[in-house]
Amino acid sequence: MRDYRHLTEDEISVLENNGCWAEDWSKVMVDEAFRPYNFHRVMFYGDIRLGKFEKMVEVAKGFEKHSGINDATLRNVTVGDDCLIEKVGNFINNYTIGSNCYISNISTLETREGASYGAGSTISVLNEMGDGNVTLFRELNSQLAAFMVKHNRDKALVNRLHQLIDDEVRVSTPERGIIGNSVKIINTKDITNTVIKGDCEISGCARLNECTILSSEDAPVFIGTGVICENSIICDGCSINNSVKMQDCFVGEACQITNGFTAEASLFFANSFMANGEACAAFCGPFSASHHKSSLLIGGQFSFYNAGSNTNFSNHAYKMGPLHWGTLERGTKTASGSYILMPATIGAFSVCFGKLMHHPDTRCLPFSYLIAYGDTMYLVPGRNITTVGLYRDIKKWPKRDKRSKQSKKSIINFDWLSPFTVGEIMEGIEILKALRSASGDNATTYNFHEYVINASSLNKGLKYYDIALRIYMGAVLKRAQKEGYIGRPVSSVGKGKWIDLSGLLLPESEETRLIDDIKNGDMDNIQQVLDRFADINAKYRDYRWAWSYQLLLDYYHLEELDEAACDRIREDYVKARRAWIAEIRKDAEKEYQMGDVEQEVYEDFLSKLDHEIDYEN
Repeated sequence: MRDYRHLTEDEISVLENNGCWAEDWSKVMVDEAFRPYNFHRVMFYGDIRLGKFEKMVEVAKGFEKHSGINDATLRNVTVGDDCLIEKVGNFINNYTIGSNCYISNISTLETREGASYGAGSTISVLNEMGDGNVTLFRELNSQLAAFMVKHNRDKALVNRLHQLIDDEVRVSTPERGIIGNSVKIINTKDITNTVIKGDCEISGCARLNECTILSSEDAPVFIGTGVICENSIICDGCSINNSVKMQDCFVGEACQITNGFTAEASLFFANSFMANGEACAAFCGPFSASHHKSSLLIGGQFSFYNAGSNTNFSNHAYKMGPLHWGTLERGTKTASGSYILMPATIGAFSVCFGKLMHHPDTRCLPFSYLIAYGDTMYLVPGRNITTVGLYRDIKKWPKRDKRSKQSKKSIINFDWLSPFTVGEIMEGIEILKALRSASGDNATTYNFHEYVINASSLNKGLKYYDIALRIYMGAVLKRAQKEGYIGRPVSSVGKGKWIDLSGLLLPESEETRLIDDIKNGDMDNIQQVLDRFADINAKYRDYRWAWSYQLLLDYYHLEELDEAACDRIREDYVKARRAWIAEIRKDAEKEYQMGDVEQEVYEDFLSKLDHEIDYEN
């Protein structure tokens, strides 16, 4: 706690000669090293605390001004060391400002009674007319948000979660607004009831009201021209710029929202990019992207998803070239809880997990294309397993994680083949085999609800699914051998069904156990719930092995994994992987022959495929 002293008579005289005035000079307390010479035309009301002002402040590249306060009105304000505050048109009221800040040409910076700083309110995602299902607070991540949405009808669980979050909000809400260290706020109109953490830059913003900005030195936040943001929380590493309008939103780490995008009652998590369009009641999980004016994300749950213009949900024409964004969607969920097959391609993670929009009691086929010819919808199962787009997506998503090591609240598992996706593949195999058994091997087409599957597509789908299965089993076995945990699993956790909780891949049994622990009162605070998600993720390898070990035994009809079995599995893995690369090469050649790709790009891609053999061992 810093010690402050009263101003001396000489210091008060210097301040008054510089045009400064105080309602009561005895309430202006200063640091022991305070010097009054860099204060001009400042009016002090209420309790004031001032640090020392000795250093220069860089206001533009190559341009420095001395720290101090000029042309400003302050009421009940604490200012740290070496700040420069100038040209405050209205006033700064009820704020604590850190050190090394630059605040210039603003209108109002104020904390009013009852400030929440964007925390504690409950919004409704997936259903814009709903009663609310996600409570905003600073430590929210994609797992907890997805958990709250998924189990919103479990009132006992919801009530307990709300209680834990309310406790967290209550103890973490400051008495008045805070500006952290090294914050820059210039050419901005109104900032009300807002906490701004350190190293944030706000330039040309129109209004911030009831917000928390969780900036940090290694992941600073930028709020730019024309932004209006109300009742929202913005996390580390974000950029909000160019006339964005946002209300009742949560923006996770390293998100970019720009170019007039508007959002209401929506969630955006890790590395999402939004521009030009709008979102309402949208749950945008990690790596959601939308950058066309005609894109409206409403009442849906997305992740690893690229919304194109209008119904062009995936700009898949640029599979090989640098413009390709990819289609690694893990699902597009509607307000009713169903999942929609997009009329473009269903990407690696967009296996339409769950239910078809028109058939709420049926499962879908993973990694599939859905193509319309007139009134007929053709389903091409497993086709996306062997595309250039999938291959590029697998490689690029981990590289596009722009979050700093210290700001990774949301958990993201990048495995494209996991107990979750492979479980869906196995269900897809059973569906295709059942269709073929029912209609016979000589049928030319097979009907899957309203969709038509050509016989050639069905057979290729089984082939692609089997390739993926063998790649997965071989890869998991290889990891187990290298890391020394091969053998029967020590625990049965992981053997059953797996789910995707907006980036976290986990056994459904672990989610059930968490639900029970919360409802039984075994969780004392919301951080323990968040820690449980992290603990589950940390045990992913063990859980995956429990699931995979049984898969290996069943697939190869084994009693146990002996050396001969491991050799056979590895041999199948190498064959399957080379078959996979060969199919991707064919897809690349087809795209090149269409004239969509330059020769240099094409040859560079083939060179990468040639090096895939390096990853076999």
